[in-house]
Amino acid sequence: MRERQTHRDRLRAQEFEAFVAGAGGRLLRTATLLTAEPAAPAGAYVRAERLLCAALARTYAEWDRLRGEDPYDRTRQELAVRFARDAWRHRRPLGGVLDRLTPLERLVLVLRLYEEVGEDQTAALLGLPADRVRAVCDRAIAVMRSAGSGRGAARSGRTGPAAGAPFASGAAP
Repeated sequence: MRERQTHRDRLRAQEFEAFVAGAGGRLLRTATLLTAEPAAPAGAYVRAERLLCAALARTYAEWDRLRGEDPYDRTRQELAVRFARDAWRHRRPLGGVLDRLTPLERLVLVLRLYEEVGEDQTAALLGLPADRVRAVCDRAIAVMRSAGSGRGAARSGRTGPAAGAPFASGAAP
């Protein structure tokens, strides 16, 4: 009996390692975009690595119960939830590509455009109406466009409820 359990544990570990080898790079990039840390030099994205490790640990803990569910989707969902939960703690600009955005804008933009999650699925994941997700995504795109033209430099220092709170509506995943 013990031998069978050991074999099952080894097989589980191998499946998980194969998953991480295939999806780890993209998941790390997603975490880096969420935390707004610079992607280079290596080691500049400590929060992203911590976020990803926690999400992967949760996915591994639930690995046997994922039958039929995509582990990538599950890990991405865990990344989003953990980021949203911790976003209010880290408010200072970090120099990443998306550091001008509020945590909610960053989360919606990464899920919708980088991860290509549908609007309805993003809304369900975040507990927001689809029209709110659409508005946040449109606003985030406008901010990024204005930042590219040099007019959005003051955006990172803005004040108001959206500046410090990850979810101005009070809804959280």
